[in-house]
Amino acid sequence: MPEHRCANCGLRAKYDHHPRSLLGRLWRWHANWCPGWKRYMESLPREERIQLAEKYGLKKYL
Repeated sequence: MPEHRCANCGLRAKYDHHPRSLLGRLWRWHANWCPGWKRYMESLPREERIQLAEKYGLKKYL
């Protein structure tokens, strides 16, 4: 299975470094509906998925 780009996403890194920046907020908004992010989250082990969902406040992946 090919590796998801979401793990190394530049916009995600911007969010991690400066969550309130324009690009950080854009990534957070995008993560709510992105089909690639959904597949990435579903491909993760349960513990890692829950950890990321809590970190980014994505309740639908808990």
